[in-house]
Amino acid sequence: MSFSVPVKDMLFAMEHLANLDQVTQIPGFEDANLETAQAVLEECAKLCEGVIEPLNIVGDKHPSSLNDGVVTTTAGFKEAFAQFAEGGWQGLQHPVDFGGQGLPKTIGAACLEMLNSANLSFALCPLLTDGAIEALLMAGSDELKAIYLEKLISGQWTGTMNLTEPQAGSDLSLVRTKAEPLPDGSYKIFGTKIFITYGEHDMAENIVHLVLARVAGAPEGVKGISLFVVPKFLVNSDGSLGVRNDAHCVSIEHKMGIKASPTAVLQFGDHGGAIGYLVGEENRGLEYMFIMMNAARYGVGVQGIAVAERAYQRAVQYARDRVQSRPVDGSVPGAASIIHHPDVRRMLMTMRAFTEGCRAMATTAAAAYDAAHHHPDAAVRQANATFYEFMVPLVKGFSTEMSLEVTSLGVQVHGGMGFIEETGAAQYYRDAKILTIYEGTTAIQANDLVGRKTARDGGQSARAIAEQIAKTEADLHASGTAAALSMARHLQTAREAFLQTVDFVAGKAKASPNAVYAGSVPYLMLTGNLVAGWQMGRALLVAQDKLAAGEEAAFMQAKIITAQFYAEHILTRVPGLAHTVCTGGESACALPLEAF
Repeated sequence: MSFSVPVKDMLFAMEHLANLDQVTQIPGFEDANLETAQAVLEECAKLCEGVIEPLNIVGDKHPSSLNDGVVTTTAGFKEAFAQFAEGGWQGLQHPVDFGGQGLPKTIGAACLEMLNSANLSFALCPLLTDGAIEALLMAGSDELKAIYLEKLISGQWTGTMNLTEPQAGSDLSLVRTKAEPLPDGSYKIFGTKIFITYGEHDMAENIVHLVLARVAGAPEGVKGISLFVVPKFLVNSDGSLGVRNDAHCVSIEHKMGIKASPTAVLQFGDHGGAIGYLVGEENRGLEYMFIMMNAARYGVGVQGIAVAERAYQRAVQYARDRVQSRPVDGSVPGAASIIHHPDVRRMLMTMRAFTEGCRAMATTAAAAYDAAHHHPDAAVRQANATFYEFMVPLVKGFSTEMSLEVTSLGVQVHGGMGFIEETGAAQYYRDAKILTIYEGTTAIQANDLVGRKTARDGGQSARAIAEQIAKTEADLHASGTAAALSMARHLQTAREAFLQTVDFVAGKAKASPNAVYAGSVPYLMLTGNLVAGWQMGRALLVAQDKLAAGEEAAFMQAKIITAQFYAEHILTRVPGLAHTVCTGGESACALPLEAF
């Protein structure tokens, strides 16, 4: 089945929920209006639908391969990446000073989503390169920027993020990779890194590894970690490629999903030492790496939305085609396509509502990022930075967990055929699982939401969001339609449960940490559900106004119905999650360790 990018829904979220017109008021983004956004999205959609999506199933069946240290990607990937780079898509939201297009994240996020919908494995390469670019922009010296940024932004070179080691997963205090200073200011790097996405491949001339390592004599723990640029090929003074660096792929992983994306084990320094260049200052590597991680965490959340959209489209098509059983209401005299059956429609609506809600949440967060980084008013920057930082664990954690539920429903809609690989439904389910794990598991996102985003400021940021939600409730009540009143009622119940939970988390995090953190993931799911539901409430109000004005009746009616469904079927989960967080911590930790 063909894939169709939901450009109209993306533009709706940009224009009416992210308030793109306000983004265009930011210096540098004046031309990033709705017309520009539509032109960019439509052009990107052509590439994704026509070139990159057809390689998705091919990559799942014929993954990247390793032979004598050389990784060959799936047939067609190299040529598709060349088209991606030539179109300027890698540099879409990066600075024009280094060859980028300088568009806001609000637009870039939509292109990121459609790229991942088309082919999750392919899209991982640009995603990691984006993170490397962000880290160098924020912390790299002028010399490093001059050498690497233009080539990365053009797509001529790609980037990686090297954190994880065999003995050090999420606990980076255990990093053992060593960095030995050399007289010329460079370093020799020795160590092993695992789970390195696109750590070796044949799609670009050079690969720029950003590597965490310890300099001799550095403090113990995370305070002693530094960040280094370690290119696959060293770069000559004239910008041309020099000799091969002592950084080699020794194996690639065989995975449940994202099979076409080569996940490499990289060995640094087996032949005398890999040459690396310090990013920023020694012992501040984790701080710099978090720049990459935050960019990647948002991106992974968008991946969740993307694979959910793809699973939804496939499930809808199958439900239209598959004939099975007579409808319970007798609307068709004999057997009918399964889309007539109420439970199938419930599953499809759940898939649709989750995906639209998370897309709206992520798009709104992207606009906050743009204001946080580029608005001329410092107070506006700070307010948006606080909001965006609160949203990152929600976009990453909730959207990826959502994608698991949606892709599982996609398999269920297919019935027995969903369990058969040839339908493609199973691939989305398999691909989606990694999204809840890499770039920080759901539990890590939840711990961040509890500790840094809620307890640290006593729940102030969380309550500020609740105040905004209350204003949307008032607007829904004022509207007075049945759909708006239903949304207002469920949104209010969910918000009140959220505030109760915020009080518990902020008030008990220090005194009863086990009780609070045992409920950290339910708290994340509760909060993400509420915030996505809030955006659906806002969308409902806009759609009602547009419908009354006679604009795109079918699209707006679908928006209203989907929002009401979200309220009545998904927001209703929030009070139960609140009960779990506030009362369930003791039982989660009560069983003695030896009893497991």
